[in-house]
This record gives sequence, C-alpha cells and structure tokens, in this order.
Amino acid sequence: MDIKPLIRTIPDWPHPPVRFRDVSSLLRDPEGFSAAMDQFIGHYRGKPVDIVAGLDARGFIPAAVLAYALRKPLVMVRKKGKLPGETIHTSYQLEYGTSVLEIQSDAAPRGANVLLMDDLIATGGTLCAAVQLFEQIGCHVRDVGAIVNLPELNGSRRLERLGVGIYALCEFTETE
Repeated sequence: MDIKPLIRTIPDWPHPPVRFRDVSSLLRDPEGFSAAMDQFIGHYRGKPVDIVAGLDARGFIPAAVLAYALRKPLVMVRKKGKLPGETIHTSYQLEYGTSVLEIQSDAAPRGANVLLMDDLIATGGTLCAAVQLFEQIGCHVRDVGAIVNLPELNGSRRLERLGVGIYALCEFTETE
C-alpha cells in the first residue's frame, strides 16, 4: 500500500513558506497505519537491532510498535527535563535557536545496536543529536527509520555522513 497519499500537507505551518508534512492523517487511517508499520517490521526483522529508540514525541509511535513486534527494549529520547533519574544531554541547533535532548544514562548497554525512529527526517538536527547521545554511552546507531524523508533539507545526507543507514517509507520534495 502506498502511504504517501495518506500524509497531508499543511501549507504555511508553523509559518510561511513551510509545507508541514503531517503524519496525523496516516495515524488516523487504520489500514494505512498498519501498512506503514508492517513495512517497518518487514524491513527491520532479522537485522542487528538491540534497542529501538523513539524521538520525542511522534517518533515514540513507530518506535513502540517496532519494539513490540521485534521484541526489543524501547528507549525514549526526550526534550530536557522530561526523564527521571540520571540523564545525559546534548544541545543542537534548530532553525531559530537551540534545543536540548536527553536520554537516561543507563538507557542501553555499551555496544548495543540502536535503531532510531522518528516520524520525519528534515534537517537532521534532532536525529544527529540523538546519535551523539547514544555514542556517549557507547552504543552504535546503525539505522534511522522514518515515515517521511524530506531529502532537499539534507538531514538524510547528514546522517549518512555519520555512518547511519536511512529507511524512509516515502519522500516529499519541497514542491509536492
């Protein structure tokens, strides 16, 4: 099933000229959501994945489904101040400022192969920061899975330069 038509585009959100790719419409479609998750499960089943990590907040959805289906631990990568216990954090650049991500310092054992999941790959800032966090605790992020890739924003290229594989269910160009 082609899920791309199920992802709506919201023009000028949060500001012009952004064309926001909203996966909420896919999540509301039971057949489309099932098809998307089945594609991820089929792709990652049998791959060397020890931990599935989801990025705050929409990345939690596919990460939870995959962790369940693959019978792997689930780790949440959160915005600063949202996780209890001892955490490590890193700052990263946003379009208009900076933000901070964190994980619990005991989120994964050294040497674990981590699969990062998010709804969308845009500039890659958040995902690259998450890669850095897992590297700090001695893990290897080998793959990033996303529902949507926006290749013109170069996030997937940034991740590939870090040695991370990319698997996206669909891509949009800026003009679509």
